[in-house]
Amino acid sequence: MNIPKQKISILCTSMASGGAEKVISLLLKQLKNDFDVTLVLFYKVVHFPIPYEVNVVFLSDDAERKSPFQKLLDPLLFIKRYNSLIRRENISISIAFLAFPNLVNGIMAILNKNLKTVISERGFPSDNTSSKTSYYISKLFYPLLYNRCHSLFSNSVHINRDLQENFGIKIPMEVIYNPIELPQNTIVPEHLNTEDKCLKIITAGTLNIRKNQIMIIKALHENKNNDTLVILGDGHLKGYLTKEISNFQLEERILLKGKVKNVNEHFLNCNCFVLSSFTEGFPNALMEAMAIGLPAVSTNCLSGPLELLNENQAICIKAGEFFKGTHGLLVNNDDHIGLSKALDYFRINPDEREKYSALSLMKAQEYQLDSIYSEFKKFILN
Repeated sequence: MNIPKQKISILCTSMASGGAEKVISLLLKQLKNDFDVTLVLFYKVVHFPIPYEVNVVFLSDDAERKSPFQKLLDPLLFIKRYNSLIRRENISISIAFLAFPNLVNGIMAILNKNLKTVISERGFPSDNTSSKTSYYISKLFYPLLYNRCHSLFSNSVHINRDLQENFGIKIPMEVIYNPIELPQNTIVPEHLNTEDKCLKIITAGTLNIRKNQIMIIKALHENKNNDTLVILGDGHLKGYLTKEISNFQLEERILLKGKVKNVNEHFLNCNCFVLSSFTEGFPNALMEAMAIGLPAVSTNCLSGPLELLNENQAICIKAGEFFKGTHGLLVNNDDHIGLSKALDYFRINPDEREKYSALSLMKAQEYQLDSIYSEFKKFILN
């Protein structure tokens, strides 16, 4: 006799190209085996694969086709339709990702007393708001609605601490790091222990202020050598970065590749990864680069890099310098001088490239999908 699976729903804005959406896509591969899963999206935007066993519900059409007035009405529409779906389908656990879906889940907790509501914060809250207005809205509604839910998980201890200290969140919290599927092809660390006269650097992320790719460009300008840089990703700062590359006369050394599907293939052709962000939730690009075996340099931003590259042990980095962490090199935010010195270190010390490549591969093992999913399943059921 087959016992019916427990019904759960995953709520998110869409399945567009983002870190939270990628995590959902990976978790669904396992969730479908243990639960009757409904993926509920506000908008019909899908970038990542969804297993065919998962029921998918769109609460609205593509946001791009809506007028400003229609978008203002969307929150009420989403709340009404999602509440109806929960009752109609007898959903027992509702799991939300990202701020607005989290707030909707808080309302679901009020409207459905027997519903277990779990929310997930994916970015550093104090630095993850688009304006002062949205920040104050967060300060008001996070404690009102997040605290209505049963529990919260994030992908960094720093996120949870910020929610407690600055937003008054009191519900049980845990840290569940982003999962990763380990790639079949990886760099052989010994192959990086060569007397290469230049680094082949790569970075990946949306071209925006938060990712701060201009820091890497300035570091290459500082280093008068033949290091090259590939920048994966697209965004509204593409024109600005193109102009700055030209101003620094680095057109022969820096390539803006745009969006690509075969990210790992590009990683395999390089020998150093750089993350230059001002702030992160948990940097998927850094973790994926380490899983390939790339030695990494990252800003010591909140949150994620310190956890990945130095076991979350606090450090102090002097301006214009870098820190040798347990699994990678760290520099201060927006410090292109410190970054240039870190790149120099990897260039003139091929044995360190080999060492940190091996350490990257070792660290990535901790984030395998099977082990992270086991933590996630235990958390939502407890």
